[in-house]
Amino acid sequence: MNRRTLMKYGAAAMIAAPFCDLATRRARAAAAGSAKRLLVLFTPNGTVPHRWRPSGSGSSYDFPAGSILEPLDGLQDDLLVIGGMDFNVGDNHEGGMRNMLTCGGSISIDQVVADHIGDSTRFSSLELSALTSAWGGSTQTRMCYRDGAFLTPDDDPIHAFTRVFGAPSAGELTNRQSVIDLASDELRDLKGRLGSIEQTRLDAHLESLRSLERQLQGAGTCESPVSPVVSSPQSNDAFPDVARAQLDLAVQALACDATRVVTVQLSHTVSPVVCTWIGESQGHHELSHMNDGNTAGVDSFVNCERWFAEQFRYLVEQAKQVPDAQTGAPLLDDTVVLWVKELGDSRLHVCQEVPFVLAGGGGYFSMGRYVDVGTTHDGVLTSVANALGVPLDRFGTGTVGPLEVLR
Repeated sequence: MNRRTLMKYGAAAMIAAPFCDLATRRARAAAAGSAKRLLVLFTPNGTVPHRWRPSGSGSSYDFPAGSILEPLDGLQDDLLVIGGMDFNVGDNHEGGMRNMLTCGGSISIDQVVADHIGDSTRFSSLELSALTSAWGGSTQTRMCYRDGAFLTPDDDPIHAFTRVFGAPSAGELTNRQSVIDLASDELRDLKGRLGSIEQTRLDAHLESLRSLERQLQGAGTCESPVSPVVSSPQSNDAFPDVARAQLDLAVQALACDATRVVTVQLSHTVSPVVCTWIGESQGHHELSHMNDGNTAGVDSFVNCERWFAEQFRYLVEQAKQVPDAQTGAPLLDDTVVLWVKELGDSRLHVCQEVPFVLAGGGGYFSMGRYVDVGTTHDGVLTSVANALGVPLDRFGTGTVGPLEVLR
């Protein structure tokens, strides 16, 4: 029996079986706090803590005017802002970059999650980036690791788009056909052997399944993604276009279930990117080391950091607007979106008070809060893994388990 025939008979058997309430099962899974996708965004060179911190605490928090996180105003209920967090290992630029997602281990958290949830998608994980390769591959320019070796992200959004959404093969087109259409001959034969009452019931059953198929197809979400148009992706001035294209691709790939784990790395530690598109003329790394006595320099760095915050906002809003192709629900409902940095106060070169911001979470986290966790980041990443169904007690070389303060 060839594969197509097997699919047809299998489809007919499933359709003829008693109807299973998939929507109810999805609701139960969401209530249990089981997220099914991970999206990590990195932006470089630490921060200025007193210009980053929200005001207030817990669920009564806000983003002060002129602060780095002010561009996130209005999203407070969708966020879990994490403060008071030190890295469990590593310091300075390279140490922060190497240990940000690995916690001193040989594998980064995205790859741990990919091993758990990525075996049924075309890509177990997808690594995207903007301007990370000019300096080659090293602990300064890479953040994802497997077996102690770094993974090289794709800096070219057009190349990445072609990898993910290139023309499907004939076999893939067959797989995308309606299950009902594949089983049409068998169903016609079945209907001819039923009485009039049973035929009416079968027609109603098929219509309900047809409706469910339309929901699973996400109203065409995956049918015609638009290829990005980016010239000179390795040029500084193209950085915002490349960043936006990669963010769009990340959301689209998750929505279409091409992968369930995506990392987007916007440059790298010691990043020389110059934010010319918002009127800045000095490199981001240079600005990150302006001391408080240089008010204009700090303001320029904050201006760049606010632009990065706007990219995170865009990512969260896209995840809220784009439907999951399988359920039709907003992508954010079942996705952990994590914005990470490699340093705390960049002027001191320390991996203390490192700021992370989380959105989504599939019901696992208690959102709408600013939380001072007062511990190391291996606890945060262990919690992220747990939110995605990975049964970790510890991660990396750390000794902190999942953090109840985030629940």
